Amino acid sequence: MQSDEVIWGIIKYQFCSFMAKTKSTTFCRNEYNVTGLCSRQACPLANSRYATVREHDGVIYLYMKVIERAHQPAKMWERVKLSRNYETALKQIDTHLIYWPKFLIHKCKQRFTKITQYLIRMRRLKLKTQRKLVPLNRKVEKREKRREAKALVAARLETAIEKELLERLKKGTYGEIYNFPSTAFEKALDEEELSEEEEEEEAPEFVADDEIEESDISDIEDIEGLEEESSEFESEAEEEEEKERKDTAVVGRKRDRGGRTRVEIEYETELEPPAKVKAV
Repeated sequence: MQSDEVIWGIIKYQFCSFMAKTKSTTFCRNEYNVTGLCSRQACPLANSRYATVREHDGVIYLYMKVIERAHQPAKMWERVKLSRNYETALKQIDTHLIYWPKFLIHKCKQRFTKITQYLIRMRRLKLKTQRKLVPLNRKVEKREKRREAKALVAARLETAIEKELLERLKKGTYGEIYNFPSTAFEKALDEEELSEEEEEEEAPEFVADDEIEESDISDIEDIEGLEEESSEFESEAEEEEEKERKDTAVVGRKRDRGGRTRVEIEYETELEPPAKVKAV
């Protein structure tokens, strides 16, 4: 026969593996404790009539201790599933614990409300988007950083080598000695041609005959006549300059007393060509 007073005397004054003492209070680590405190009324080991509320995977159960099964600890607790509706669950607790101490009924209801509150809070948090903390390995991070640095150095070296080879190919230092793929060289030449084409002026536009008026045609004829006259004046001036150069260019050699040859050269400045007649 189990004696509650004897069990409590051993737990209180000798030893209990579930007891956790602090400076202010003493806690109980037994999973069936209804309050979490170490006291005579709340101890699940020193009470023959005992009940508590527990939660498994979002479902709340009412656990009741059956003292007749004390010789079978695995089957000593009777479990009753409580409804998800708060009011109906409280009625279930009242019906199953109708002749039990009021302290246990009140504490079971209080524990049930706390569990329902944190379950509702858990569901709300799951619906919201949360940040996931992922652990990072320092060795892997260092290894990745080293690889990135090596790859960056290799990329810079490759670009520098490519530029140098392209410059040498443009200069023709290798000639036809090596058989190399000419794709990169042709690509560089195409880029240069495109840049030169962009710099060139726009192509001339052609206009239909209907858009040209008679006044424009007469102006064009006057300009062509003036250009012919100016070209005739220029040709005459060039012929006169050539004659003057032949007449004025005199080169004479005289011998000094010492037997050395002496060279005398006369230069004459060129005349400016006549000014072109501007079209009016």
